[in-house]
Amino acid sequence: MFEKLLRVAGFLLSVSFLFTGFVLQAKTPPQGAHGTIALVPIDSPNVTSVVFQDEPQLIAGNVAIVAIPLFIDLGEHEVEVNYRDGGRENVTIKVLDRQYPEERITVVDQEHVTPSATNLERIREEAARMRAAYQLFTSQPADLLPIIQPVEGRNSGVFGSRRFFNDQPRNPHSGIDWAAPTGTPIKNPTPGTVVVVGDFFFNGKTVLIDHGGGFVSMMCHMSEILVAEGQQIDRGEVIGKVGTTGRSTGPHLHWTVSLSGERTDPAVFMATLNALHETPP
Repeated sequence: MFEKLLRVAGFLLSVSFLFTGFVLQAKTPPQGAHGTIALVPIDSPNVTSVVFQDEPQLIAGNVAIVAIPLFIDLGEHEVEVNYRDGGRENVTIKVLDRQYPEERITVVDQEHVTPSATNLERIREEAARMRAAYQLFTSQPADLLPIIQPVEGRNSGVFGSRRFFNDQPRNPHSGIDWAAPTGTPIKNPTPGTVVVVGDFFFNGKTVLIDHGGGFVSMMCHMSEILVAEGQQIDRGEVIGKVGTTGRSTGPHLHWTVSLSGERTDPAVFMATLNALHETPP
């Protein structure tokens, strides 16, 4: 009898902690650093869209994944939640500061640092194709989680780093790099549709995948591409092989995660969403 009372007391204590945690969480606005994401709880059956800075956001079950731009004012911002009955409410999120490293890279081919006029025209055309893919917002994904890491390897480049090529400043790194031997299989992180395939000046052999809800992946520097535009691909399906094509100093995979047109840190995105998958809110 005494042991049974102990078990009941333990259960009630755990419930008390859970309830207290929920109340505290409800009083604390969702938050995330610039260049990452904030999770906004929603009543998913009744929510039609979640909008931040005029852009609809990715939804996974009863959570909206709000993409926080890399260049945004710190502090509080409003997220708009729209309901099926026409109602609307604003949810406050808090944008935190985050320090991004500096990275200096030596490139042998100077054309990959200061391209000729001919290559600049090619670069503009390729950039337009990628921008169009990043702006896609198709139906919210039904099978988003888990997100799998596309390739196993050493982390050789982090998101957001301020990059200098041959001492010339360039845009911050838009994704994450994993160094791996040439020919290493690259896996699709979550179901989607191939929307762009190309061999680009800077990115080399490249694939862009629309996963739905504004979530688009770009994989580049491949040695070989194994998918075609318009192809629907499953989680874990091999889309290509690691290489060192384009502006690259060694074999690796570069993975960009774009959410509603904003690049976000793939490492934070993957870890946060997979934790959500393992422990639903």
